[in-house]
Amino acid sequence: MHFDVFNGDADGILALHQFRLHTPSPEATLITGVKRDITLLKKINTQENSRITVFDISLDSNRSPLLSLLDQGNTITYIDHHFAGSIPDDNKLTVHIDPSPTICTSLIVDKLLKGKYRTWAIAAAYGDNLHESAEKAAATLSLTTEQLAMLRELGELLNYNGYGAEISDLHFPPDTLYQALHPYEDPFSFLAESKDLATLRQGFTEDMALAMEQKEMSPGNNNRIYTFPDAPWARRVAGVYSNLRAREKKDVAHALIVQNRDKTLRISVRAPLNNRKGADKLCLAFPTGGGRSAAAGINSLPPELLDEFLASFHSTYSA
Repeated sequence: MHFDVFNGDADGILALHQFRLHTPSPEATLITGVKRDITLLKKINTQENSRITVFDISLDSNRSPLLSLLDQGNTITYIDHHFAGSIPDDNKLTVHIDPSPTICTSLIVDKLLKGKYRTWAIAAAYGDNLHESAEKAAATLSLTTEQLAMLRELGELLNYNGYGAEISDLHFPPDTLYQALHPYEDPFSFLAESKDLATLRQGFTEDMALAMEQKEMSPGNNNRIYTFPDAPWARRVAGVYSNLRAREKKDVAHALIVQNRDKTLRISVRAPLNNRKGADKLCLAFPTGGGRSAAAGINSLPPELLDEFLASFHSTYSA
């Protein structure tokens, strides 16, 4: 058997898309989830003697099922840009991991494929708020300003769709979006023909209107913190909203605190875009935390730890 395991955001979807355009595997079973559902290998940890390709989820967060899968005779290719920790030494494991803050998984795949499907990688980089990296990649192509704007919208809409506590929060399950775009080698054809994107545009506009009504918590500090209520729109728009605020003020850090249904807190952190460091270490210090140096988060912070988080946030990003 063959499994394709991928993060449900723009980067995960478009990394897989590029890879499978180059090396088709129509028989592969798709394993994915919402963006924050990153321990995806546990969903297949009983598999034996299979081929598994993994995109855009932290090796460190999947270490236990990864080791089990290797022991069970599976051959695994792992492509990612998150913190990996110690990489297992096993000849059944091939890794392409680069945690550099200006790299995303789709750009790693783009490098592996020597730019064969670069327009998709550009869209993914925009979705991951790596605008400068997207534009650097685009400089090798003859793209118009309008086409770049279209790729940016595509990446941001796919990324927007990935955020939620569970699949029911999303407009489309990530595997459904992947299957919708996978017949297209050209993203501009997909943009012109997809009806799903109209749904995402409308949802994005409505959710962002609600988000922009929310006030900053304790304005006046060097860093900016926002709070959202427990609502599907808040969970859906959290990532794109955090990226927007980060681009408004590139020299300060940003945190978005969203109420979960169980009264815990879902936190998104963006390091200053002019100094993309520290977000992963900050969030990894708390239960359910993870991410990368430029952008990280905590899935379920106990409310009694909020003051400790805020102190650590301001200490990490002191002026």
